Amino acid sequence: MKVELVDKMGSDLSVVNAARVSYSKESEWERITPAGPTPGALSDKDEKLIKYLAKHNHWSPFAHASLQFRIKAPVFVARQLVKHQVGLVWNEISRRYVDYTPELYEPKEWRGRPQNSKQGSDGTVSIDSNEKHRLDMTMEQCKIIYNSLIGKGIAPEQARMALPQSMMTEWYWTGSLAAFARLVKQRVSSDAQYECRIVAEKMDQILVNDERICYSWSCLTERE
Repeated sequence: MKVELVDKMGSDLSVVNAARVSYSKESEWERITPAGPTPGALSDKDEKLIKYLAKHNHWSPFAHASLQFRIKAPVFVARQLVKHQVGLVWNEISRRYVDYTPELYEPKEWRGRPQNSKQGSDGTVSIDSNEKHRLDMTMEQCKIIYNSLIGKGIAPEQARMALPQSMMTEWYWTGSLAAFARLVKQRVSSDAQYECRIVAEKMDQILVNDERICYSWSCLTERE
């Protein structure tokens, strides 16, 4: 699975000034130190403002910064994540138009079904070599059937029915900083599906290390 930040608009300063406009105020990039102002960083008062906004759920200033990701993940992961709709836009590779042989996802380990819950997973379960062989053959057969249908001139929009949910897909995902923060905070939770959590953690790592937006992001996604 891959997560790439391909574009962004705005920064921590965008968040600050979206809030300060209410008082007809505006901040600049600088940090006041004993040696004087240092360009390229937030002032202490601006950091305090961002922290206050995040703590008290004043989310609208955080919607003035936007992010665009390109993500590659299995279809069953994409169908979970696309449920996040508010403040986000999604455009995905379409199997109506492309007909190349798909890449299929295979987990490194198999997780057990929990005894006290209708969802999620618990621990690991081993599968024997015969089961592993049957699974591999089934996945390979899906690709063979798909390619055969395409070869016979079947429309890709129908031939795709032969493809499993383990098929890898890719999409562009654009939205506000506030929307992605809500998503990531939910999906890095220990009760989120592991594969969805991996995608969310990759997004989190990218933004934690982005010096132009990291302070707002850290305040929005602060773990309780």
